[in-house]
Amino acid sequence: MPSYRDFVPRQGFQPTLALSPDARTVAYSSNAGGHFDLWTVPVAGGDPRQLTRLADQAVRQIAWTPDGKSLVFTADRDGDEQYRLYRIGVDDDEPLEISSGSDCQRMLATSPFDADGRLLVYAANDRDATVQDLLIRDLAEDTERRVQPPPGVVFEPVGISPDGRWLLTGGFRSNSQVDAYLIDTQDPALEPMCVTSRYGDGFFEPGPWAGDSSGFYLRTDLWGEYTSAAFYRLGSGSLEVVARQDWDVEHIDSAGDTVAWSVNEDGFSVLHARCGERISSLPMLPRGVIAALAVAVGADPVVVLLDSATRPTELAVLDARHGFRYLTDARPPVLSVVEPVEPEPVVYPASAGRSVHALMYRPDSQGPCPVVLSIHGGPEAQERPMYLRSGLYQHLLSQGIAVFAPNIAGSTGYGATHQKLIYRNWGGFDLDDLDHAVRYLQADSGIDSDRIAAMGGSYGGFAALSCLARLPYQWAAGVSLCGPTNLVTLARACPPTWKHFVATVLGDPDTDAEYLTQRSPITYADAITAPLFVLQGARDPRVPRAEADQLVTRLREHGVSVRYEIFQDEGHGFTNRENELRAYEEIADFLCGHLR
Repeated sequence: MPSYRDFVPRQGFQPTLALSPDARTVAYSSNAGGHFDLWTVPVAGGDPRQLTRLADQAVRQIAWTPDGKSLVFTADRDGDEQYRLYRIGVDDDEPLEISSGSDCQRMLATSPFDADGRLLVYAANDRDATVQDLLIRDLAEDTERRVQPPPGVVFEPVGISPDGRWLLTGGFRSNSQVDAYLIDTQDPALEPMCVTSRYGDGFFEPGPWAGDSSGFYLRTDLWGEYTSAAFYRLGSGSLEVVARQDWDVEHIDSAGDTVAWSVNEDGFSVLHARCGERISSLPMLPRGVIAALAVAVGADPVVVLLDSATRPTELAVLDARHGFRYLTDARPPVLSVVEPVEPEPVVYPASAGRSVHALMYRPDSQGPCPVVLSIHGGPEAQERPMYLRSGLYQHLLSQGIAVFAPNIAGSTGYGATHQKLIYRNWGGFDLDDLDHAVRYLQADSGIDSDRIAAMGGSYGGFAALSCLARLPYQWAAGVSLCGPTNLVTLARACPPTWKHFVATVLGDPDTDAEYLTQRSPITYADAITAPLFVLQGARDPRVPRAEADQLVTRLREHGVSVRYEIFQDEGHGFTNRENELRAYEEIADFLCGHLR
């Protein structure tokens, strides 16, 4: 019988890629060498080339210089999310650090250079740990100009218009409250102007510039429950519909007069493109999820990172000559002898007349089988048909264990109302949806209702612990990876630039302490009796180690079986490939031991 490691992909990817200015080479971040390093591969196909060898760092963002002779990237150390900036020539042996000062959260603009490659745009909280400023760096003169955001707004920069006049940035107050700001680079004061406030308080996430600098593309919920693609025209300030339907537009990229976008249709990505006023006919994508997207002029080529339930994330290209083809092959050999399982989309009833979309993975085995209730992170994220947790789902299925993965209240992909149910309501509607998920599983004749485990990472870890602590079922086991346990201490320890966001989405730890305590798993720890596996990164800046420590100590004092694994050189998740594989291997052994 195959082991967990037999299902592990040959490599993993960060959700970032960059197409060279001549559209001949793709740059990406892969852990094929053990850590997330910078790699390139020809669009025409060929051998990948590793540009960096970072012993304890992970490449997070990538961009080409306009001349195509070098790249810039951000990297953090051991998952600490303190990103530094580097530059490396395509023929250089070592990267050169171009950031200065102490560690902070530096973020490259989506398109960080002006047309000449002289100006580099990024964001950083170096001046004030609680504020993310924009910085425009003149690489020739080694000088910087700074733009400060309005109070309570976090800047995430997009880039300078092709004509060099305007700097575009998003201003985030929460995941559903985003505005577009423009800064006139010829204005000595560099005063940011919010150009979408006239349309109300909503979601206006700016995207790429049009090639003629007439405006920029953006995603917005202006026209209903779902996120549409729009074009903001500078001359009139008008918003023009590019794509609008009853599903979310998820990615947008442009080049010249060409724009490409993907739509999340019940979890699957559908790709579209337009050249000028003409809709482009694109080759059909395999059914899966686009994690990153880059387009060349004429949509020839379009490059994507594509993930699916039955094939791990791959770098792939669509072009006029060859259609669709993969540039990488991360499939483990076991998939040639074991048929991977496609999930079945299901909908189950919830409270107040609502319904919840979910994915059911059923093993090919006889009789009622045990099941893992797998809860995604976020909470504003979505369970989608992907090769998740480096093959863990498919391994569990090979062991006769089903996986049920719901998109409970707070999930994206099913409208703004469903997403916002989580706001200042963690452990409310979401936990009720999980209660209904268990009832749905108990009514399924193919599921053994006496063998149900709960598993999740980050917010999903919080939700899994809430299930074990607050729902009246005899759980077989639980797994929490970097999961919050005490919402008061979590809110107080959040990254400095997240303070306003956390108060909006979770609650204020000072004024809402009573409510946050009531919703915290630690408050109900004495009700947890199921065997529990807790995994935690010691350098996690989002969910500090103290969150796990306090719960593990409390449970062990009451004689609960708790396995606790601390990864000293990891943050929120994994950047070291061996750590990741060891963690999921141990999770697989733990779940199989308690469910089979």
